[in-house]
Parts: sequence; structure tokens; C-alpha cells
Amino acid sequence: MDNAGAPAPIRAPEALRKKLAKIGLHCEADLLVHLPLRYEDETRITPVARALGGEPVQLEVVVVHNEVQFRPRRQLVVRAADASGEITLRFFSFYPNQQAALAEGAHVRVFGEVRGGFFGLEMVHPRFRKIAEGEPLPAALTPVYPSTAGVANSALQKLVGAALAGAELPDTLPEELRQRLKLPGFARSLRYLHTPPPEADVEALQARHHPAWQRIKFDEVLAQQLSLRRAYLARREQGAPVLVAQDDLGARLLDRLPFGLTGAQLRAMAEIAGDLAQPYPMQRLLQGDVGAGKTIVAALAACQAISAGWQAAFMAPTEILAEQHYLKLRDWLEPLGVRVAWLSGSLKSKAKREQLAATAADAQLVVGTHALIQDGVDFAKLGLAIVDEQHRFGVAQRLALRKKGSNPHQLMMSATPIPRTLAMSYYADLDVTVLDELPPGRTPIKTRLIADNRRQDVVGFVQKHVEEGRQAYWVCPLIEESEALQLQTAQETYEQLSADLPGLTVGLVHGRLKADEKQAVMAAFAAGSIDVLVATTVIEVGVDVPNASLMVIEHAERFGLSQLHQLRGRVGRGQYESSCVLIYAGPLGEIARQRLKIIFENTDGFEIARQDLQIRGPGEFVGARQSGVPLLRYADLELDAELVELARGVAEEMLTDHLELAERHLRRWLGSREELLKS
Repeated sequence: MDNAGAPAPIRAPEALRKKLAKIGLHCEADLLVHLPLRYEDETRITPVARALGGEPVQLEVVVVHNEVQFRPRRQLVVRAADASGEITLRFFSFYPNQQAALAEGAHVRVFGEVRGGFFGLEMVHPRFRKIAEGEPLPAALTPVYPSTAGVANSALQKLVGAALAGAELPDTLPEELRQRLKLPGFARSLRYLHTPPPEADVEALQARHHPAWQRIKFDEVLAQQLSLRRAYLARREQGAPVLVAQDDLGARLLDRLPFGLTGAQLRAMAEIAGDLAQPYPMQRLLQGDVGAGKTIVAALAACQAISAGWQAAFMAPTEILAEQHYLKLRDWLEPLGVRVAWLSGSLKSKAKREQLAATAADAQLVVGTHALIQDGVDFAKLGLAIVDEQHRFGVAQRLALRKKGSNPHQLMMSATPIPRTLAMSYYADLDVTVLDELPPGRTPIKTRLIADNRRQDVVGFVQKHVEEGRQAYWVCPLIEESEALQLQTAQETYEQLSADLPGLTVGLVHGRLKADEKQAVMAAFAAGSIDVLVATTVIEVGVDVPNASLMVIEHAERFGLSQLHQLRGRVGRGQYESSCVLIYAGPLGEIARQRLKIIFENTDGFEIARQDLQIRGPGEFVGARQSGVPLLRYADLELDAELVELARGVAEEMLTDHLELAERHLRRWLGSREELLKS
């Protein structure tokens, strides 16, 4: 593994290199850390007579007879034998050169699973190799690598072997540190995993519990931590507006609120206020469960920026959510003399020109959707960028908002709780604040699971609920009919409920309505004019109607845990007892059954997220926010949490005391693949 300059390209024909690129193998350094999935033991020979047993074995035999048969279908049938007995080898797909290699009298080693057939012992499609009599056996177990179509395991073995033979593998951990951590050397670990001896503990290797695996997993996590920590420290070198409040705008906002802040909100505000007063840009993630009160914390942060003479921007991923924030923030801040602007793609030309002019002049807070980052949007003096539901935006979109100002501070918010191990790894370049306390007055939500053959019982429950003066949501996953999924659609449900609930007002909202139509429906529901709102997941986040205390979710088995938890959080916002009814269609698959069990048994968003991480892995939690940081290939965030914790401290130590080794470690694991691809 070359640690200097551009990485060495793989020495292979261009067609093969293209196939290898599909599995992330661009250079020889990639081959070295392309580790086996499992191993096969070709270091010993099993006599034919002792081969039956269901385990893959290697036989050394001489071909006795070879013919192509056509019953029941075309196949190559080879009879072969050793001193202990005879076996039949069957190939249903074969080439002429394979038939020629298995000519009578050929000495071959075959590897596969032996089974009992009608004519005695047989192997179907074994791997075979023609050998010279007396050829020595391999000295190591045979690695089986992750591959792709058109790349044989034997080709990968040769390529990895060549890369290993020519590689210099200096350790990137200082010896004192490695000894303290009780980790084996890097070169020894890597070579052991590629070529383990016959006596190796195969079970420990394949379960990735072996000390050699511990070293590789630690190095992988350390590279991630070094990369993120380096980005974090580099940001500290950048300049940013120093936002120190010059008046009591925040205090006046608190005085106007009909509620007080929780202890968690006060702690969060203190952390954010401290960040905004620094001369380097804040990059803080504010996360909290549904209803934890993130919006008021963001509003107070905006007050600090405005009080310091700067603008704040507040961007949300959907029009419904963005408008909800705009109306709430306007009601809070305009009476205090703050000018709040609104930007969305649905604005008419004249209104849009007015709002753009205000943004470029005297608007102190600008709320909007992706429209905030479009060309032609100019801020007068942007000091703070707030991004709600940050995982729904890509890296480029958040950077585009930051570029609207002179390196403004950034506050990202998420109501999708991030498990601690995930926050320690993929979010290590951010400061993380957790709102771990719900405001008083949030009523517990009862969750019920009901099969779809009892749907009419749910309709009756809705009728009774509305007659008591409450409102209800009824959420469907699709807008129009899908033959593939056969799901209840929002349009059909709206029509059916309108018929089943005479005397009640049923509304419909979904993503394909025009913005003003959606706004009109949501306003009517908030005002109490609509009793039952049929909706798609456009109401997943941000919608706050205290009188709505019943949530019905159609085909709940089709939703992810995060969506189910978010939707359930739309109720329980008032003083009334609230319920969430999950209607499911059977038969349920194992994953769907797990999800419904978790959401039924848990109301804590962080516990739900932890169990969701176990089911799905980190990919969907991370989304696009860390496109430059690869998902871990070998370490498991749940099983290897201790390694993640350890690597965080080691990364800090190496960047302080062993910077050159830290850079070499990053090149080894993250590489310079873009340079290679350009060359």
C-alpha cells in the first residue's frame, strides 16, 4: 500500500477494471482492504468414502469416464474415483474446454458439497482444478471475496495476492499507542485475514470477532473519526460573524410566550448562544423527539442574530412545514418589531418580487423552502442559517444556503432522533445538542394495531371521536392506484370516508395539490372546519393542530419506523387523550412485523431510532448529509460501539501529537481515488 502520491492503479485489462470499479475497487490500495466474506478449506483432502455429510470438502480424484447426457436435460456427467471409492460430478452448464479438462485419466481436485444420488455419491457443479500428480496443497485457507457479475473469485484472489506481495504496510498507529490499545499490527492483521492458516478459528474470522478483525475495524472507524474531526477543526480556523445580542429581543419574546422553557431548552439555548458569539462558524445539530420544542429554541437563536444586527434564514423541506414555521414565527416576532419575509416556489410574481426585495434589504428573518437557495435570492447580511429536518436536504443544498452569506453560523434541526453510536460516528464533525425533555402538557398517545379486515370498526371509532368534539387524521401511503402494491389510496379513502361518515366534513390533502389548495385545506383543518383530514405523508412533520387527537395510518406495514413515529407525533399536542391506530394488511413479512412491534411497544423516539438502526443500518439515517464520508464496511455501530468511542479519543490524540501518521492513515483508508480516476 503506497502512502505517497497518487494510488497505484490495478494492473488488469480495462474491461475487468470497469467491473471492479462497480464494487469500489479503483486502485491496489482498495484491493488490500477488500476483505473476504468467508473461507473454504482447500488445505486438506477428504477420501471419497468419507465425504458424505453436507459440508463442503475437497477431493483428489482421477477421471474414469466423461460423457454428455441429454436426460432429463443436457448435462456433463463425469465419473471419478480415488482409492476409497467413486463419485459422479454433474455440470448442467459447461463449456467445451471444461469438458476437455475433465478427460479420462485427468488428475483433478474438486471442491463442493457431496450428496447421495440415485447412482451413489455425487457433486453438482463443483469447483475443480486440473493438477499434476503429487502437487502440494495450499498453505492457507482460500478466501471468498465480495464480487460482482463477471469477476470470478479466482481473479480477485490473484489480484489481491499480487497487491499484497508488492505492498509496503507500515503501521499508522504509533507503537506506544498500539500497545496501549492491545491491538495487533496492521500488516500482520491484513495478511492474516487474506491468508489465514489451516488451524485458524474460521468461526471467529467469519463472525469478525478475531483480533485481526478488531484491528481492521478500529482502523476503519479511526479513519472516519480523523476525517470528521479534521473537518471540525478546520472550520474553527474560518472566520464568521460574531453574533452578540445588543438588545433584549429574546427576553421580550420569552415574556410574550404562554409557556416557559424546559430545562433541556434552556441548556440548548445556552450552548447555541455561546456558539453564536464565537468568531468561527457554528455547525450544531439540534435534535429532539417529536414535540420537544425545537422551534422556539431556533426562534431564540434567530433573535440573537437579529439583535446583533444580522439576518437569520429558516429553511424547511416542504411547503406545508415551511408555512407552518412562517406563521408561527411571524406571530411571535412581528409584534416585537421584527420584519419576517416568506419565500416559496408557489408565490405569485408580484409577491415574490416584494419578498426578494425585502430579503435583500430590511427583512430580519426570512422563512422558506428550497426557494431560499435559488439564484436571484440575495440576503442583505445573513448571519445565521437554520435548516429544519436537515436529513431531507443534501450537502450541496445546505452549502448553497451558507453561501448566501459571509460564512454564517448554521443550526440544523431534526425530529428524527439519532442513536448515540450514529451521532458519535457519522455526525462527529458537528456539535450535537439533544432536547431530552418534553414540555409539560403533552398527553400520552395510545397506540393500537388493527388488521385491515376490521377497518369498519376504525371508521366507527373515528365517528365517536369526532362526535366528542375532536378531529382526526387518516393517512394513506399513495395518491393513486398502484396495481403492484394494491394499497388504499388517499383519493379512494377520502371518497369512502365521505360516504361512511355522513354529517362529518372530510378533507383531502396530498403532495399533488397546488400550494394554495394545500394551504386552504390545512387552514380549514386548523380552524376546525374539517373533522377528518385524509392525507399522504405531507403532514408527517410540522403540522400542529391541538384539537386533532386521533391518527389513523392506513397500511402501516409499508411505512418506516421514523415515519410512523413522526406521524404519531402529530397528535397528543392538546389537553385531550390521544390515540394512534395502525391498520395493517397481512400476511406480514418479518421486517414489517418487527417495525410494528417496536412502534407499538415504544414511545421514546431515541429507543425507536436505536432499534431502527439495528434493522436498517446507518444508511437511511445518514442520508445525503455526509456524502464525503463512506458508510462503514466492516465495523458495526451496535456491536462495535466501544471501538467508535475509543477511536474518537485516539483521533484527537493523533491530530495533536502524530499529525503525519494521521494523514497517512487517512490516505490509506479514504485514498485519493478522484486523482486516480482523473488520471
